[in-house]
Amino acid sequence: MRALSAVAVLLVIPAYGSRDAGPGGRTFVAPVTAANARVGALFEGGLDGDHFCTASVVHSESRDLVVTAAHCLDDQDDAVFVPGYRDGQAPYGTWPVEEAYTDDAWLEDGDEDDDVAFAVLGPGSLTGARVEDAVGAAPLATAVPPGGTATVTGYPSDSDTPQACTNRTTAYGATQQRIECPAFSGGTSGSPWQAADGSVVGVIGGYEEGGDDPDVSYSVVFGGTTAALYRLASGHS
Repeated sequence: MRALSAVAVLLVIPAYGSRDAGPGGRTFVAPVTAANARVGALFEGGLDGDHFCTASVVHSESRDLVVTAAHCLDDQDDAVFVPGYRDGQAPYGTWPVEEAYTDDAWLEDGDEDDDVAFAVLGPGSLTGARVEDAVGAAPLATAVPPGGTATVTGYPSDSDTPQACTNRTTAYGATQQRIECPAFSGGTSGSPWQAADGSVVGVIGGYEEGGDDPDVSYSVVFGGTTAALYRLASGHS
């Protein structure tokens, strides 16, 4: 696992594409769309295992990068990413997690303000393609303050279909943000928070590894450390 000490760097990748906003504050089955195909479940070993977290593809020059929560990749040596997973099927194939990038503060202290990670994926099981070439990618945005509208999409451990919810985010201290969305239970850690322009501005994690109430989820505020970690992960090759 690669680590990074905190570096004051800010990054905003220009957004492209968009996703439709769903009903405010209600959780519903995420529709089958190109944007939702970029979101997937993380499995132990493969489809025969259990899915335990959520991740999503973000754009990188290497075209093989996903973002999730750092706690999702602790002690996970055989994690597999399944984009667009639905009803037991992997419509685009599976991609093994080959390398994870987290901040030193997470590795050393489990600092909840650094509960974000990037993972480099190996070739896909169907065609050997890089994941971004198969399903596309969302841009990553940092230095975006809480207070905007975001759509959260993720996989509860007891569901084989992705769930989604759109609502406004609010600040939770200076380094965390929160969103009220019902029934985002275990398994949704790492779920992307996407702004109206399609950019990923957070992932479920942070405070209490995503929260202590399934109806309220948390994320670290993406800032300089997240931007620097992204640069390190996207320049791995």
